[in-house]
Amino acid sequence: MNPREAAELLGHCAAFDNRKPSQGAAIAWAAALHDVPLDDDAKAAVASYYTTPPKDPDGKLWILPHHVRTLRSKIRSARLENFQYEPLPDESPAEFLARYKGQVQAIASGRVAAPSGRLAIEGGPSRQFTAELEARGWNVGQDVPDENTVEAELVDAVHRSGPLGIECPVQACRAAIGRPCKGPGGSDKQPMGKPRLNPHRARVRAASGEAELAAEERLAQEQAIKARSAAHLAREADDIPDALIVDEEAAS
Repeated sequence: MNPREAAELLGHCAAFDNRKPSQGAAIAWAAALHDVPLDDDAKAAVASYYTTPPKDPDGKLWILPHHVRTLRSKIRSARLENFQYEPLPDESPAEFLARYKGQVQAIASGRVAAPSGRLAIEGGPSRQFTAELEARGWNVGQDVPDENTVEAELVDAVHRSGPLGIECPVQACRAAIGRPCKGPGGSDKQPMGKPRLNPHRARVRAASGEAELAAEERLAQEQAIKARSAAHLAREADDIPDALIVDEEAAS
């Protein structure tokens, strides 16, 4: 854009904001928009700017060169939203670049009508995919059964190995399949409700197919654990030396 073209664009702006264009302003705008031509999109950018109300209701819109550049670019980019390059068979890289640039320029400028819609993906499933379906008793185009039936079949067919493959049988936990067990709490490393590092022993036994312990066996295990804990606390108490009685009068 040269000073004469910038003066014409400023005259177009004056129709919206009543500015007083000058030769100095035309030279400045030409320098700021030296790579932007004076075309219909540049004037449309000015109109687009004045279509939006100012953020301050009492303020006044005043367009600047960078507004023209940005809005003109948006107008042209909108025409390319659904653009799809149409290659030629066996075209060279130089031919591709030239044709691609030409198509982009033609559509962006509006000389060629912009595509009206996105291209749809065509083609059916591959032979390998069809064969995999048929091997499992499905046919392409077959109606899908009820959602609950499919979900039940998937649950029956897919299993996770290890203790997380079953629901935790501990009444206070009941962690779902695939979820870690939760501890009731009792320590800083394992606060209440936080996931346990290791699943509950009952869940491990159930996952490995071991029979659940009887009530008497569970009680015996709990008593053994309590006895070991009491013995450990007793040993720690024995290690604490007796308090030394200091005779204050003798010391003085």
